[in-house]
Order: sequence, then structure tokens, then C-alpha cells
Amino acid sequence: MLLDADESQLVLVDYQARLMPAIHEGPRVLANALRLAQMAQALDVPTWGTEQNPDKLGPNPPELRALCRKTLAKMHFSAVADGLADWLRPPARPQGGNVRSLPKHLQKPPAAREPERPSIVIAGCEAHVCLLQTALELLEQEFDVWVVTDACGSRSERNRDAAFDRLAGAGDEPVTTEMVAFEWLRTAEHPAFKPVQALIK
Repeated sequence: MLLDADESQLVLVDYQARLMPAIHEGPRVLANALRLAQMAQALDVPTWGTEQNPDKLGPNPPELRALCRKTLAKMHFSAVADGLADWLRPPARPQGGNVRSLPKHLQKPPAAREPERPSIVIAGCEAHVCLLQTALELLEQEFDVWVVTDACGSRSERNRDAAFDRLAGAGDEPVTTEMVAFEWLRTAEHPAFKPVQALIK
């Protein structure tokens, strides 16, 4: 199954100022996260951020925060426990009265509902803690979860790789930044092909 930009949302977990210097290959991991967010913006894919205990670990970088619709400050390791899944679901339809009893010219047209986007493309730090727990709980919430491995990091490669193994065994799909880009685009004729291609060269 290929990723579809129209069914995707991007979640970027805890790329925080005081955490990133300790992350193995931290600059590369952060650069790929920024590329993902820029690609998502070019393709109208909603992007959400999380920050673990930001009072202690600081915020995500401003350039990353600026590309997120909202950033969730959390204390649980899993962002789902602090309400992330509610952000990822379309808002519930408001309960209306008996509009059929009104004459047609007084009836309001039904409000357009945001399309459901069940494919969650997720990346973050640390891969074996906050990223892992968030991804596993999103699976439990019946989202399709795609983990962008080259935009994830931990303090050690061993912990990062153990997280990838466990996530794949649980049903998450491992992908890379370039895989996401070309699956979201699908064709070189896509209007956003050149700007997205420029991000990954």
C-alpha cells in the first residue's frame, strides 16, 4: 500500500533544543524532520508537533514549530495519553435541530466535514521512548502508522534500532524521508514535484 498525501497527517515528536545534542546523528535527524514538514506544507498535509516537558527540555526549533498547525506540550511519554489522537480525528458534526421542518429556503446547507486522514506519518525522538509509545498507541486507536526511520533518533543506535524492530513487529510501516516524498507525489507531473525534489537533493 502506498502513502496518499490526501489521507496523510504528519506528526513530529520532541525535536527539542536540550534533547537534540544528545541524539545520535542529531543534525541529520533534525534536517530530515524539517524536510518532512516542508514537503507536507507543499502538499497540504497537516503537520502536528509535540514537546515533552518543554519547561525542562525547551521547545522544538522555531523553524519546525512554524510548520506545525499546533504543538502539543505533554508530560506522558506517549502523546496519545495527552490528547494527540483527538487532534488527528476530524471534528464531530454538531447536533442540529429538526431542520427538515423548516422551509427549504431557510435551511442551511450541511457544514462541509474535514476529510478523514487515517495515515499517520510519524518521526521523532527518542525513538525508543516517546516515538515508540506514541506510535504504538496510535495503532491501538486504529490509525495506519508509517515511521520515518531517517528522521528518528535516540541517544544510542541500539535503542533506536530496537524501537524500529518492535514497531515493525507491531504493524507500523518503516519508510524514509524520500519514500514519503515520492509516494505523496506519485508522479513527476505533480505541481509540487520541483519544490519537493529540491528539498531532498
